[in-house]
Amino acid sequence: MKKITLLFCLFLFSTTLQAQILHQHKNYTKADTLRGSLRPERSNFDVLKYNLSVKVIPDKKYIEGVNSITFKVLDKLPVMQLDLFENMKIDSIIFQGKKLTYRREFNAVFINFENPLQKKQQKKLDFYYSGKPVIAKNPPWDGGFIFTKDKNGKDWVSVAVQGTGASLWYPNKDHQSDEPEETEIHISAPSNLMAVSNGRLIDKKIIDEKFTQWNWKVKNPINNYNIILNIGDYIHFSETYNDLDLNYYVLSYNKEKAKKQFEQVQPMMDCFYEKFGAYPFAEDSYKLVETPFLGMEHQSAVAYGNYYKNGYLGNDLSGTGVGLKWDFIIIHESAHEWFGNSITASDIADMWIHESFTSYAESVFVECEWGKKEALTYLKGLQRTVSNDAPIIGDYGVNKEGSGDMYYKGANMLNTIRSVINDDKKWWSLLKDFSLSFKHKITNTAEVVSFFDTRTEENLTPIFNQYLRYAKLPAIEFKAEGKSIFYRWNVDAKNFEMPIDVFIVEEKQRLYPTSEWKKLKGKIELSNINIDDRNFYVNTKKLR
Repeated sequence: MKKITLLFCLFLFSTTLQAQILHQHKNYTKADTLRGSLRPERSNFDVLKYNLSVKVIPDKKYIEGVNSITFKVLDKLPVMQLDLFENMKIDSIIFQGKKLTYRREFNAVFINFENPLQKKQQKKLDFYYSGKPVIAKNPPWDGGFIFTKDKNGKDWVSVAVQGTGASLWYPNKDHQSDEPEETEIHISAPSNLMAVSNGRLIDKKIIDEKFTQWNWKVKNPINNYNIILNIGDYIHFSETYNDLDLNYYVLSYNKEKAKKQFEQVQPMMDCFYEKFGAYPFAEDSYKLVETPFLGMEHQSAVAYGNYYKNGYLGNDLSGTGVGLKWDFIIIHESAHEWFGNSITASDIADMWIHESFTSYAESVFVECEWGKKEALTYLKGLQRTVSNDAPIIGDYGVNKEGSGDMYYKGANMLNTIRSVINDDKKWWSLLKDFSLSFKHKITNTAEVVSFFDTRTEENLTPIFNQYLRYAKLPAIEFKAEGKSIFYRWNVDAKNFEMPIDVFIVEEKQRLYPTSEWKKLKGKIELSNINIDDRNFYVNTKKLR
């Protein structure tokens, strides 16, 4: 989840060569390239497992730990790049019982092997570190640790680092193209508190008179930024959905509020199971964890900080009233389990794959609960949050995502494509097939668009291109010449053809515009032509 901005009441988030070229033309730095690109030091190995142990000392805002990284060598590897923010201290890096030498450049750590590692070998190294991690100023949009107190004065600690990078607080291969197949997280926290992380709690152990270690294990692949910790005066309660465990960790004094608000989880699961397929991380359970910030899609430990209110902090992002019928954070962040956590973009330039589908899932939930008319009302209302001032796809290889329009311009794009297909049975089958076919996969725009083209047997690529790669919406133009009306598309994308429904007087009709002028049949006044703007998100121009 990314930044949501305020407007009146509240609006929402109104390979190496590529990186070098972007650096030349867009003033990207070498630090951007090191963070966002893939070179042999990164691409020649595949992470298999993180075994992360970290001790958190809240009163000092200090952490110390070790990440034991198991990896497979894919090609000759004399030097490995891992990542850790430069303000954090490297205590040592141990490999086969010996300390390795390394050099640091910005947040990148280049580790030297005495003898280059050879292809197909499986190895492990232990990366010890410590320090005071970056403190978030405005989480979750400004990444970092959160050290605060609950209303009883007890320590409450969390972390959110999407976009900023998980290497802010633990050493890892900080790129979305590589996820560990399994992860263990061992959190040592003050003994009067509970530490909650991803996956399932295995056990807890008393370390000394002041600290207890909570041991968690994740059995599924997981994004680096999704690996988190939460420490607080938590109380746990649970229920089941079919065979899925639903676990809730909330501050002790909020249990009754949470039980009431979290009743929305079961109908949400009904909807998402039907439309997207079963919850993709059943082995690790589903969790909502109360956090001192609004929310994040932390896999199997979704961060919840919406104050037990419907809407977004009690406000309706769409301005229609529909958004106040449900809790934005529960629905939006949980939908990321399917889109973003299960299906992951390899480069954050393609984060629309996470956010457009997840934002559309909000309307899917509305449709499941209150019908298509309400869903379309919600989507139409959200158009007011869209800027149309920059492309949704960002720049590749430099850790640069695109416009925040990836949320609700992206959601309305998907609704438009649904209307182009014009067959709801086919649409729901397509969406579910996409979710299941790409389950637990790392992908990119080309693969996703190709999937939609192939499954629909239609050329949707130019439509995706116009919405994703250009700032402006497709514009349908009408002009009057004498007693005749002509129409066409005015777009940037090549070979753009998209059918659209219009109302002529009050009769609905489907037109098939291209970039060339076409003549409407019959004698019609420009004023009598209106676009079906609840199903198609486009601009309309009437030329005289």
